[in-house]
Amino acid sequence: MEIIRITDDARRVIEPGWLARAEPVHRQLRPTLPADYSARMAQIFHAGGEMCVAVIDEAVVGVAVFRSYENTRHGKRLYVDDLVTDESNRSSGIGHALLAYLERLAGARGGHSIDLDSGTQRTRAHRFYFREGYVIPSFVFRKDLP
Repeated sequence: MEIIRITDDARRVIEPGWLARAEPVHRQLRPTLPADYSARMAQIFHAGGEMCVAVIDEAVVGVAVFRSYENTRHGKRLYVDDLVTDESNRSSGIGHALLAYLERLAGARGGHSIDLDSGTQRTRAHRFYFREGYVIPSFVFRKDLP
């Protein structure tokens, strides 16, 4: 397995072919992404997002979308917007490899933690995150605006 960065540190797309190949796997987690996937991802990258993919035998088998930021409470952090492994390759170490890559990247950037949100219904994903050493330190409160 190989982890390939889709964006560089300046959040420019450096692997457009791999970005296109990531779309079907990414849609397994985010099926409501707009039809113009590359344009939507360009917006995400412009807003600070970055992306990498896990590849086996020239096929994308995992996708991670993430961003680095800093806040007043915890300092430098890496936030994972999306982490998805292709349905046919789950429980084969791909998610672990992507998280390990992101943890190394966060450390290299001087980060102190990695954060992610996971919907309350995603109990299988929660078991995975707990096995990977992640904890639930707080609740997220949200109010949808009209």
